[in-house]
Amino acid sequence: MSLPVTAKVSFGGDYNPEQWPEPVWADDYRLFDLAGIDTVTLGVFDWALTQPAPDAYDFALLDRIVARAAAQGRTICLATGTGAHPAWLARAHPEVTRVDFEGRRHRFGQRHNSCPSSPVFRRLSTELARRLAARYADNPSVVAWHVGNEYGGACYCHLCAAGFRQWLRERYHTLAALNAAWYTTFWSHTFGDWDEIEPPSALTEHWRGPDHTAFQGITLDYRRFMSEAMLANFRDEKAAIRESSDAPVTTNFMGMYRPIDYHRWAEHLDFASWDNYPPDDSSPEWMALGHDLMRGLKDGQPFWLMEQTPSTTACRDVNPLKRPGVMRLWSWQAVAHGADAVLFFQLRASRGACEKYHGAVIGHAGRADTRVFREVADLGAELRRLGDVTLGARTPARVALLFDWDSWWALEISDGPSRLVRYQQVVLAYYRALWAAGADVDVIGVGADLSGYEVVVAPALHMLKDDLADRLAAVAERGGSVLTTFLSGRVDGDGNAFLMDVPGPLGRLMGVRVDEWDAREAEVVNPVCLGTGRFEVPARLVFELVIPAGAEVVGSYRADFYAGTPAVTRNSYGAGHGWYVGTALEQPGVSWVVRQVLDHHGLTGPYPDVPGLETSVRVTPDGTRLRFLLNHDPEPVTVTAARGGVDLLTGDRVDPGRPLRIDGHGVVLVREDA
Repeated sequence: MSLPVTAKVSFGGDYNPEQWPEPVWADDYRLFDLAGIDTVTLGVFDWALTQPAPDAYDFALLDRIVARAAAQGRTICLATGTGAHPAWLARAHPEVTRVDFEGRRHRFGQRHNSCPSSPVFRRLSTELARRLAARYADNPSVVAWHVGNEYGGACYCHLCAAGFRQWLRERYHTLAALNAAWYTTFWSHTFGDWDEIEPPSALTEHWRGPDHTAFQGITLDYRRFMSEAMLANFRDEKAAIRESSDAPVTTNFMGMYRPIDYHRWAEHLDFASWDNYPPDDSSPEWMALGHDLMRGLKDGQPFWLMEQTPSTTACRDVNPLKRPGVMRLWSWQAVAHGADAVLFFQLRASRGACEKYHGAVIGHAGRADTRVFREVADLGAELRRLGDVTLGARTPARVALLFDWDSWWALEISDGPSRLVRYQQVVLAYYRALWAAGADVDVIGVGADLSGYEVVVAPALHMLKDDLADRLAAVAERGGSVLTTFLSGRVDGDGNAFLMDVPGPLGRLMGVRVDEWDAREAEVVNPVCLGTGRFEVPARLVFELVIPAGAEVVGSYRADFYAGTPAVTRNSYGAGHGWYVGTALEQPGVSWVVRQVLDHHGLTGPYPDVPGLETSVRVTPDGTRLRFLLNHDPEPVTVTAARGGVDLLTGDRVDPGRPLRIDGHGVVLVREDA
């Protein structure tokens, strides 16, 4: 099963006509025509409407909504509506609501409030999906199914406790194996009966919040269990849909979202999709990493950008407005990294509740002459002119960045060496260096095939599972480079320390050992001198005392009792190299190290020294190379064209070696000459 079959990059978004009287719908579709909107996501939060009572289903309103969309020639991504349960369900079955980390039973409210282990919730959500699929499967306008919405959170109720114990039985088979994995001889925690096991919460193993746990193994396994419990909900609904429909099924992910291991979900989705809401209005690398992560979930298959705001969000303390041109730029960035759909939340602004000030294509006044609407309409026209050129195109990356939820969880629930180290920030620093250098990157899981990559970057690879160390060594053996960092190779799949020198099974590849490490407050700086001594950069947080065991020294500390000792090393291994960075270098230092690796393999992009200029390549099924150039700065930039071709957005000829201007927040899409 692959992506929905469409004639062009799908363009549209979440549409909630149930919030409006039907006369408004006609005006909506008039404006949709003006904006070039061809795809609508319907019914995301319709459970209370489609099932108003336990034994009553009413599809009359949804029938009219779907019929209107089909009659207007729109393709439909139809949601199951189970992202928030109705009030009657919580009243009739209080156990369907979640118990939080502090042990409090929630009542009806908000949306992420359904216990994933509740038999009632699973039965009723599955039945609703079944009925929806049976009713609308034969409608040719329904090209995809959208299950739930932004799965996340956690529950600690008695049903989840029972589910956790069953999950543990299936994972460990015996209590002896579980006790060994969790190291329960510590603090007299040995379990003699499965029913003695409690979910790790503020009432049991934790203090000062979810990241402070006495037993990392218990907490790590509960996070794995909760991710898989919600996956079971998704799989229930997908199976019910499959009874009637063969259309592809997805759910909207949230990029680098810690509670759910998307790699464990990936095989169960027919295509990946995600909601892009960056933390601020100046994070192009953060968004690019999210796009590449989503593309990597399905072995490089294109994905859908399921949600983005056309203007502003509403959920943060401060919600900046997208500057003129930025919505277009960020939309093309998604396409550049593999999106076959560009969709918005929301198409018409809600009148009330918490998202009434969230950006929308159509505002409360219903005008077509706003800046936001005009920019959306211009983008819609561009995508219509582009047609199917980018559909199905792949990214020819020879650089891989490993992203591992288990390492994320294990690192941040560990007591020591520093709680100031945040996995996502370490990974982002190394991705930012790759992005700035213009390298095409696949962001993949630790179980992915590494044979097609010349460079593998594995920041903060705290946990080493299965045969990963051997597969990384094989990359270097055949002439590739492997780059990893401080706090890597520390624990096994159970979160227990390796009984060997740090960095554990990576030691031979890296040619180093680490006997000691120093952690200091964020304001403490130990400079690191890189290369031949002319480049000095600050380092913070963690300082590993690296002892070469065959590796050459590339960078050294300048301060404290370990001044002059290695901080960055390179080890010859087979025909390639293992690079080790023993401290948290500030971004210029990270970028310097990454450039050494990329330059060695000739994988640096054509414009690595032009700030704010992003380049990305996609290759179509017929072998055509499409090069995207995206200027994230507000000022124009002029570069020398690396290869000739045609700018598909303007029709202009691009000649190699000639000046090429990219406007501020501008986009150039070159179909390169063969």
